[in-house]
Amino acid sequence: MNPPSLLSRPGVHLVAGVLASAALAGLFARGAWALGFLAFVPWLRSLDTTRSFAGALLSGWGMSVAFTAAAFGWFGTAIGSYAQVGTPAGMAVLLLAAPLLQPQFIAFAVVRHAAGRRHGRALRAPAGASAWVAAEWLLPKLLGDTLGYGLYPSALLRQAADVGGTAGLTVLLLLANEGLASAFAHRAGRVRDVAWPLGLAALVPLLLAGYGQAALSRLADRPAPAERPMRVGLVQSNITDYDRLRREKGAEAVLREVLDTHYAMSYDAIERQHADAVLWTETVYPLTFGHPKTEAGAELDQEIVGIVRAAGVPFVFGTYDTDAEGEYNAAAFVDPGVGPLGFYRKTRLFAFTEYVPAWLDGELLREWLPWTGTWRPGTGARVFPLRLRDGREVPVLPMICLDDVDTGLAIDGARLGAQAIVTMSNDAWFTADPLGMAMHQTAAAFRSIETRLPQFRVTSNGHSAAIDRTGTVVAGTKVGERTLVIGDLPVGEPPATLMVRWGDWVGRVAAAFLVLLAAVAAFRAWGPRLDDAPADAPALPATVAVLPPLARAVAGLLRAFARGSLLWMAAAFLVGDGSLPSNTLALIRLFTTLCLVPELAAWLVLRAFAARATLESEMLVLTQGRQRLAFPVTEIAEVTPWRVPVPGAGASLRMASGERLHLVHAHPAALARVLTDARGGASPTAAPLTFTTVRTTTRRGWLDHPLVKFAGLSFLLAVPAFVLHQNINFGDPLGEYHAYGPAAYLTGFALWWASWAIGVVVTAAALRAVTEAGTLLSVAARPRMAIAVRRGLERLGLAVLYLGMPAWLAFRIYGG
Repeated sequence: MNPPSLLSRPGVHLVAGVLASAALAGLFARGAWALGFLAFVPWLRSLDTTRSFAGALLSGWGMSVAFTAAAFGWFGTAIGSYAQVGTPAGMAVLLLAAPLLQPQFIAFAVVRHAAGRRHGRALRAPAGASAWVAAEWLLPKLLGDTLGYGLYPSALLRQAADVGGTAGLTVLLLLANEGLASAFAHRAGRVRDVAWPLGLAALVPLLLAGYGQAALSRLADRPAPAERPMRVGLVQSNITDYDRLRREKGAEAVLREVLDTHYAMSYDAIERQHADAVLWTETVYPLTFGHPKTEAGAELDQEIVGIVRAAGVPFVFGTYDTDAEGEYNAAAFVDPGVGPLGFYRKTRLFAFTEYVPAWLDGELLREWLPWTGTWRPGTGARVFPLRLRDGREVPVLPMICLDDVDTGLAIDGARLGAQAIVTMSNDAWFTADPLGMAMHQTAAAFRSIETRLPQFRVTSNGHSAAIDRTGTVVAGTKVGERTLVIGDLPVGEPPATLMVRWGDWVGRVAAAFLVLLAAVAAFRAWGPRLDDAPADAPALPATVAVLPPLARAVAGLLRAFARGSLLWMAAAFLVGDGSLPSNTLALIRLFTTLCLVPELAAWLVLRAFAARATLESEMLVLTQGRQRLAFPVTEIAEVTPWRVPVPGAGASLRMASGERLHLVHAHPAALARVLTDARGGASPTAAPLTFTTVRTTTRRGWLDHPLVKFAGLSFLLAVPAFVLHQNINFGDPLGEYHAYGPAAYLTGFALWWASWAIGVVVTAAALRAVTEAGTLLSVAARPRMAIAVRRGLERLGLAVLYLGMPAWLAFRIYGG
């Protein structure tokens, strides 16, 4: 189906909904926080009229572009200024890149549409919200933005970020919008159809406000630290546009002016304002501090160390660090007694300004953007001791510029024991549109809410601020002023938050929820299905096995031994009593001996007695090669399905002469009906359900196919486990290949695949045992529910196999 034409009625609704929501979202981004609960209602209503996947995709793309233009137009101005191509060209680049900058709109629209069709309207809203935050988690965004940031102006509502982060706030905003959209859609219907979604939408801000009030009360009731607050001087020099200043005055004169200005303002902070520490902005010292490249650089390094010693308080400032790998945007810590303590290297670099992705870097790009940086990223959060004027030592977490949009970085610092955050940034390139500066400070403030760590934030020309644990700016600056901010904030052990305990969990849970929905859809399409009339299943012609009593006993014993061995292995795996060999080759040999060989032997017995059964002119014909046996159906006195399906499902045929035939057949009940009808007998009355007949009511789907389960699933599990093994033992995913060649590498992977295949077979055997035991119990206790119980157990077994085993592997890799 083609996407809707813009001239069609659905197309008009789509465009109108996108534009209306974009306009409201633009106001929401500029501080009108209450609009966040209804801004996307017009777009949702237009999405509801979209009937095709292509229409949903087009709507998501359009919303990403419109939202980017409305909320992030300032970024287009910054791009044009940085690339020196002008604002119109910068805006064009921004809008073209909008789906990459805001991919969550496309994910939301597509998943919401699919969930509505697959699972109904009840799951459409949570599926869409999950797709939104899962996309933001899986595809980290350049600016780290999410809808939850828009609630920052409300001191009450933003406090819930310590539970679910800004992603949690985003989910609640989306659900509130969904509630209003649903209420509007049913406005002409029954009262309850409007009241329920409207009530749920109203419940969201009420819950946020209630939690916010409780959180603020808890923080206010916490006993104040015995020591006086930490007092930090934040130097905002308002010296920007270094390139122009260098052209006018020369590089040395500009550097001298920058240092002298910071010395003077720092003196004021220390001598007059009695600051415990001084914080300068990002890259304020544009040399490799501690690793001078010239004699002049070495002298300036010593000059700064001398100033710090004379001041008697620690300094933290932006500079460059270097090693054999390259240069880093860094924060230097200098103690008055010890001298340089160390460096924090910026983790989140800004693409196309501080670095270029390796796949895109090259001479042409460097020629076009010669000022693009070549910095390397740091290795993550670090905590440094900051010895204050009064001798206290406070562990602090440094972050530089884009680091403060990374929730995980702040959480890692809190887990390392930080009691405060010190943030430095250079937001001068947002000067043409200060909205970017305000958004950046909002992002930084949420890191304090999520971790309940106070924060001292300094920028070159605004906004510098002291931010307390509630995200409130207790002291700050305007944009474009030279000023000194003195921040007094209490420090100490922060209260534990769910975000620090669980990490940025909302995106992961949302992704798991979507996987679960997809698995349910897959089970419906490819999993076990209920036969409404199992007796109508195809009975003849069919491949059967005509077993003498001895052959049936032998095949049954072989299969029982093989599957009993699987259950023993499952128990040994579960208990971990050491009865199974730890060596992979030994395990494969044991599995082959105890399971594969007897199973193969049983299959060969059945194959030896295999025949083709057909019904020809009221004769039951059994054909095996050139041998052909024919029995008049009128001579068949009785067909009795086996109560115990050993070595498989089947039935016994008793002839009028007393002779018996034992046939392995997939649908014995269907066979009995066909033969009864053929001899003109009365249709069999409904007999009580037996274990065998209940087993045949469930048809296996694709997910139960041996190749999919035992080969495909084990392959998918073996790949990450093998890669982890290579990284641990050889330091590289291809380490064994480089060290010993492709034969050794492929042999190693084959062994891993085989071991995982054994694990999948053993797990499937244990789940099959549970299914069969549950079926047997349900037949004995509740025959009427036996079929439903059987079907539920089949689906539960597939869910445990296809979801549980990957989850267990992920836990062993990331959580174990």
